[in-house]
Amino acid sequence: MSDTSQVAIITGGASGLGQAVALKLADQGNQIVLVDINEDTGQATRTQLEKLGVEVLFVHADVSRAADVKRYVDTTVEHFGRIDLFFNNAGISGPGTPFVDNSIEQIDEVLNINLRGALYGLKYVLEVMLKQGAGTIVNMASSAGLVGIEGVGTYSATKHGMAGITKTIAVENAKQGIRINAVAPGATETPLIKAYRQAHPDIVARNEAAIPQQRFGSPEEVAELVAFLFSDAAPHINGTVIPIDGGFTAQ
Repeated sequence: MSDTSQVAIITGGASGLGQAVALKLADQGNQIVLVDINEDTGQATRTQLEKLGVEVLFVHADVSRAADVKRYVDTTVEHFGRIDLFFNNAGISGPGTPFVDNSIEQIDEVLNINLRGALYGLKYVLEVMLKQGAGTIVNMASSAGLVGIEGVGTYSATKHGMAGITKTIAVENAKQGIRINAVAPGATETPLIKAYRQAHPDIVARNEAAIPQQRFGSPEEVAELVAFLFSDAAPHINGTVIPIDGGFTAQ
């Protein structure tokens, strides 16, 4: 590991926004720990990143299990000795139906992955960063964490929660050298959205038409914002939730 590279954990790093951020950070020379429940896709992304000349670990984990979360944090520290950057990203969208039609099992699944899994990650990563006296975190929020969007009620609840915990951690830990922000993408052309588009084309078409820029974002655009928030160019940006949605939440 070079003297200038940093160690970044990325949950949900095998595909979509997590993969885009991993590629961006690896291209900058950082060492990457990919965390994902999908072994095959995770290993494929690992191979892709290694071609950029950085060291990459893949940790198979279910973020809804606290023991798995602690294991990916412990594995990172055992191998690299520190955690500099944490992209707290893993999540699912849920069933895409009105909230009243969600089953208890569907509600619990979204809560367990999107909110509990993210909180577990924050707890265990923060313990390491506080010992170091430094660290930068970017949480994955959503435009659905800023405004109401039909069909994603439980998802929206978890993303509003991510906005809240981002602000709390910034207030609690800024004096200890920790900086944390959240990004709030609108609809972005990830595999998750592509699958949702196939299952619910009418909802997706209405959402796309409601964006002032009349298009969904790209994973690469979100990755640029995340990399900026991790960088030395953003030292005084702390506790914010930044939309990147083509103007959707500005309406």
